[in-house]
Amino acid sequence: MSAVASSSLAASPNFLRRVLWLDAATGAATGALQLLLSGFLASLLGLPETLLVVSGWALFGYVAGISFIATRQFVPAPLVWLLIGANFLWVLGCLALLLGDLVMPTLAGKAFIAIQAVTVGLLADLQGVGLRQAAAQPGW
Repeated sequence: MSAVASSSLAASPNFLRRVLWLDAATGAATGALQLLLSGFLASLLGLPETLLVVSGWALFGYVAGISFIATRQFVPAPLVWLLIGANFLWVLGCLALLLGDLVMPTLAGKAFIAIQAVTVGLLADLQGVGLRQAAAQPGW
């Protein structure tokens, strides 16, 4: 992430807040997709419908947490670290689904899970960049 960390975008005082809102938007979109189309997605992706519904609701809980954090006057670093940890747990869960034998996803399902793992991992990394930038810029 060194290219991102050195860019003027990452140096913006709004960078962390923007990354949080991006995380919230992608979480809300994925959660809504999983809840509204759970039956269709279950057959397309080869994933249990229950998994899609439960993880969809979990995403909305996560989005509520991000929204709370992102709307604070000063973004609380300990809570962002909590989000980063939750994101990495999501990545580990995705990897467990891909590498384990608990589910038998289709090729589309494997792509869906892999895209989530990469996206969530990238968002966690960007949140870390934002925290480091904020710490280096007193008064953010």
